[in-house]
Amino acid sequence: MKMARVIGNATLSRMHPTLHASRLRCVEIIESVGDVENLQPGGDLIVAWDLCGSSVGDLVALAEGPEAAAPFKPDVKPIDASIVAILDYYEMTNPD
Repeated sequence: MKMARVIGNATLSRMHPTLHASRLRCVEIIESVGDVENLQPGGDLIVAWDLCGSSVGDLVALAEGPEAAAPFKPDVKPIDASIVAILDYYEMTNPD
């Protein structure tokens, strides 16, 4: 599970039939504590299936790989990343 920020939306003109009526968000992975408050895009961009109704600017929890599609079993969805939570509050401590 990774922390990410929603920076936009993705719109598809052609898609797999199982993706109809879905919301796809462009998210940027937050790599370090210092990047949480940085609102300037510039990191890795991932298109993720939105399960939570997030909007641009939200901090979210991102599941990747097989865990991203796990909530849909036994149905198969061709996704590799999904937003599984909107983070209202976070607390990070330095491991020193």
